[in-house]
Amino acid sequence: MQIHQLKSKIQSKKKKRIGRGGKRGTYSGKGIKGQRSRSGSGGKGLSEKGRNSWVKRFPKLGGFQSVKPDNIIVKTSVLNQKFKSDETVSPESLLKKSIISKPKRKHTGAVQQVKILFDQDLAKKLIIKNCLLSKSASNSVKKAGGQLTQEPASKKPLPRSKKTS
Repeated sequence: MQIHQLKSKIQSKKKKRIGRGGKRGTYSGKGIKGQRSRSGSGGKGLSEKGRNSWVKRFPKLGGFQSVKPDNIIVKTSVLNQKFKSDETVSPESLLKKSIISKPKRKHTGAVQQVKILFDQDLAKKLIIKNCLLSKSASNSVKKAGGQLTQEPASKKPLPRSKKTS
């Protein structure tokens, strides 16, 4: 058997070439003039022949999307309810007590940070680690006799919360 004797089991279907004479008439079913009558016209499929195209139907996404993730907000009243005196408040402890959900990562790799906002004076002495605080919240912590410690942010994600079901 020679290479010129090989034949494929699957026959390839040839594209029908129109407009070469024959029984289809002068314009071969393509009409008279216009872009769609020319050879090689296929376009990008954006035209829907009179109907509003899908490109125009979808809303345009304008504006600005920040690369910096939003902070996870925790109020001081929640800290009053959920923590005992001399306990440490950190993103890990907030996650364990299911006050916050797992911080999300943006596509840039930046992780959400926990920010404590003031809405009620703290009645307990708390040690706060690795959390951002508003001025009034930090004043409230200091007034209650608590401590503020800020460690350098690590790139490791927080451990997942264990849900009991």
